[in-house]
Amino acid sequence: MTDLRLRVATDDDAAAIADIYRPYVEETAITFEETPPDGEAIAGRIADTLETYPWFVAERDGEVVGYAYGGKLRKRAAYRWVVELSVYVDRDRQSEGVGSALYRALIETLDRQGFESAYGVVTLPNPGSVAFHEAFGFDCVAHLPQAGYKHGEWHDVAWFERALSERSETPTEPTPFADCRDAPWLSSVCAAAADSDDTE
Repeated sequence: MTDLRLRVATDDDAAAIADIYRPYVEETAITFEETPPDGEAIAGRIADTLETYPWFVAERDGEVVGYAYGGKLRKRAAYRWVVELSVYVDRDRQSEGVGSALYRALIETLDRQGFESAYGVVTLPNPGSVAFHEAFGFDCVAHLPQAGYKHGEWHDVAWFERALSERSETPTEPTPFADCRDAPWLSSVCAAAADSDDTE
């Protein structure tokens, strides 16, 4: 198996990301999105995300095989110290450690930025995703029965949470990801995450 490489996403990755995401939208309830976004829409999402939160892609042989990013948990300003995570892997490249590498890089970066907690939202049943989050130290903190309707049936949703740092009574503002792009530690975080042998 060739080496895995993690890096920050760019507009040029948008079409490949859209291709990875499309079957999850069309064929599963893993995401509650119902219309697959095209490359142009994905490029817009990347641009909107990277000012504040990281968005990483994983490559093998120059091909994008997975991606992960952070985003707003909710819109109100008081939520700005917490973040929601998303990760998707090409369905032909699962169980190769791609998702785990992406999550390691994402969590470490968000911690360094100064975010306090990370959340993952899992449509149930999904024992693989549940085990994945638990392996990363996430705890199930909420179970929403029949929260979404897709593909002709209702689906439960679980919220998983992991603390990134000890809560402060006077938290400092998280560092925008735009200010981290050229930090020496970022390339080290990506390289270390990619070098691990864990599988998702």
